[in-house]
Amino acid sequence: MKILFVAGGSSGVIFSLVPLAQTARNAGHQVVMAGPKDVMPTVTGAGLPGVAVTSRSMLQTLEDEDGNRLPIPTDLHERFIFNGRCFGRYATWCLDALLEFARAWQPDLVVGGVLAFAAPLVASHAGVPYVKHAVDMGEPRTIDLAAAAELGPQLERLGLYDMPRPDLFIDICPPSLRPADALPAQLMRYVPYATPRATQPWMYTRGDRPRVLLTAGSRITPDFYLDVLTGLVKKVEHLDVELLVAAPDDMAELLGPLPDNVRAGWLPLDVVAPTCDVVISHAGGTTVLSALAHGVPQVLIPYLPYVVDYSERLTAAGAARMIAPGDDTAEHITAVCREIMADSGYRDRAARIAVEMAAMPLPAEVVGVLEQRYGPRSGARRPTSTGATSDETEGLR
Repeated sequence: MKILFVAGGSSGVIFSLVPLAQTARNAGHQVVMAGPKDVMPTVTGAGLPGVAVTSRSMLQTLEDEDGNRLPIPTDLHERFIFNGRCFGRYATWCLDALLEFARAWQPDLVVGGVLAFAAPLVASHAGVPYVKHAVDMGEPRTIDLAAAAELGPQLERLGLYDMPRPDLFIDICPPSLRPADALPAQLMRYVPYATPRATQPWMYTRGDRPRVLLTAGSRITPDFYLDVLTGLVKKVEHLDVELLVAAPDDMAELLGPLPDNVRAGWLPLDVVAPTCDVVISHAGGTTVLSALAHGVPQVLIPYLPYVVDYSERLTAAGAARMIAPGDDTAEHITAVCREIMADSGYRDRAARIAVEMAAMPLPAEVVGVLEQRYGPRSGARRPTSTGATSDETEGLR
């Protein structure tokens, strides 16, 4: 099969797609991952063929046409709508190049990350099945609705009256943490992945002191989240622990002089997480799932509202503690961190979730499901049902 993976606008959401894409390629299928130009090094660094479908970055969705930063709503519902429209707008930037690539390459199947809203449109127009792939433990559905509203003109041009529904949903959330109203899904084991680097002995061994990992994600820039990371480091750097700060190397350099007990830079989470006692983070999906996969309890500070829901679920499961962004004082964070390290119950409950995750179907098994459902013998390729012709889509180029 020829499988087109459509990634979102940042490296963080690509990491979750990589294991399935690599496995499909290793099984002999032709695989291409499409995404923005600025994440192509992440795609090709994973050994995957990549095609850039826009030169614009995801962060530009937060700006108006003159480059001025848009005001971000404080009301939670309005914030979800704002986020959804940003993702929808980003999909419009990717759609023209995706349609052109699909016409030339003719994929048999499109796999899109949950926030890659151009993926179902391309699959529908190409007349092939669309598989939706989770990138974390769930997104508010209001985001989907707002993205569809933003994509209204594109839907109309393609002869669609609604966002195409997925033929299959691949979920990487542990079963016990799935919401009660979660959609039916093909479950798949989450395999931690991040852009690798040379492994050094201190990464997989630990000293006498407890080890704490802190991160604000892989997307930080001087204008986005660096202040959050800097603040978190200052709040916990005096804990009597070995503190590992996971951040892009160029951002780590901007943290300034750090105490002797602190190491900062790009860290392979799959290597260092098993050696940690606690992970403190912004509750990003990659970080949360990577820590869970290794049974590490967490302190979650959900600065982005769409991660609050699964932060609450993980807290209710007893494997983490959530701290509201307004309560993230140094005293509160350090007290919660000490509590988790002193109470083995947190690690025991996190370990049980790790065992549950390890029992989920591996990417190789899910590739087998895709082959059975959509392979050459399945007859899954569908005629284009949109009614749109190539002439009608000229305006999208």
